[in-house]
Amino acid sequence: MSTENHITPSEAEFEKDKLNAWQGVRKFVLGLFNLHNDTDRDATIEAVKKDISFKGHTAWILIFSIFVASIGLNVSSTAVVIGAMLISPLMGPIVGVGLSVAINDIETLRRSLINLGVMVVLSVLTAFLYFSISPLTEETPELLARTYPTILDVLVAIFGGLALIVAKTKSGTIASVIFGVAIATALMPPLCTVGYGLAVGNLDYAGGALYLFSINAVFIALSTFIVSKILRFPLVRYANSQRRRFIAQIASLIAIVVIVPSVYLFYNLLQEQVFENKTKDFVKEIIRYEGAEVVKLTQDYETKNIEVYLIGQPVPQPKINEWIAKLKETEKLEDGNLRIYQGSDRSGELAEKLSGAVKAGILEDLYVKNEQAIRSKDERINFLENEIAKLSVKDGIPFDEVSKEVQVAFEGLENFAYSKRIQTNFESTDTIPVFTVSWENTVRNRDKAERMTRMAALLKVRLKLDTLVVEE
Repeated sequence: MSTENHITPSEAEFEKDKLNAWQGVRKFVLGLFNLHNDTDRDATIEAVKKDISFKGHTAWILIFSIFVASIGLNVSSTAVVIGAMLISPLMGPIVGVGLSVAINDIETLRRSLINLGVMVVLSVLTAFLYFSISPLTEETPELLARTYPTILDVLVAIFGGLALIVAKTKSGTIASVIFGVAIATALMPPLCTVGYGLAVGNLDYAGGALYLFSINAVFIALSTFIVSKILRFPLVRYANSQRRRFIAQIASLIAIVVIVPSVYLFYNLLQEQVFENKTKDFVKEIIRYEGAEVVKLTQDYETKNIEVYLIGQPVPQPKINEWIAKLKETEKLEDGNLRIYQGSDRSGELAEKLSGAVKAGILEDLYVKNEQAIRSKDERINFLENEIAKLSVKDGIPFDEVSKEVQVAFEGLENFAYSKRIQTNFESTDTIPVFTVSWENTVRNRDKAERMTRMAALLKVRLKLDTLVVEE
């Protein structure tokens, strides 16, 4: 005997409502993230091609903005650098490269690469000229920040490039987004730093800055390529089918050449950043010893060398061996080589390794930490000086006035002092004012005794004291 499942009208109504609710949510989410409906492909392609051209007004704008950015880097002014990035026309050819590869447009790709090369050369030459004639050649924080890329630079370039091309594809370009991407991806400061490195003869700075610019440019172009493919931008049509296939193959090859090294580069920079962060965490959590303090840390991802500099209480070798053992057990740091430099090193290696900047930093830190203590001591000194001055009138004795009077009254007086003497006969204790004098050599001994007797009488009347002592 079989039983048949019956669905009541209320259950059917509930299932229907549930289905409608799910479809409504799905429709809302798809509409929220849908880029196709508001994308103007033809207008986007036209706008990108228009921005590729690099001559006339655009060239002069770039030159002036490079000068502004170089000045900002020279004086380490973030606001000036940001202002230069807002007026710089650097991103046009880079976006043109990504779009042209995506739509198989070899002519646009050729124009983009030529204009990109002219843009880079003109930017570097302008910056080189500025830093060659500028009297300020000091390495500022703004310059040093653009001498080598990090994983954060790659991430900014990726998401900045995505935001840029999405903004360009929207009907009615979002100018604020484009300005924001211009600031975030920071294409101009690295080119200025290349010019700085060449001007001061530091090829490491120039190479690192050019490396940073290349990363930003590649990932902006790659982001443009990906979004163009996702939005199905129409491919350029060629009358000759054989030429169309050839162009498609060339575009695919270029895409592979860009994507594969980019992925490898991203992976390497990520691993390097992980190594640096792990190293900092290890030193912060593990390298601890009572009375010792870490003053400097250096790490090299290529050699896996980790160097820690300590001052204070010498750390015994067994403790250092324990740190080395823990390093070998730490994930991502198993191949690390830990070396500890201590202030107790007699070889002078610590003094040689510690850079002048670190030494200056230590002294600066000491001054900053003790600034309040120094100020308190100054206030204490002032207070004590005031207290010493007040001693002249303490206990009703105006010492300054009395000393001037006795100087006038007693010729030959060379020195005059006041103090209190506590004395006892073991039955009672008294405090007696004592005035100590010294005379010039011309004053005879019998005159000294007579004058001291008269001085004692005068002081008793002047100070209204019953007992005092005047002695030599």
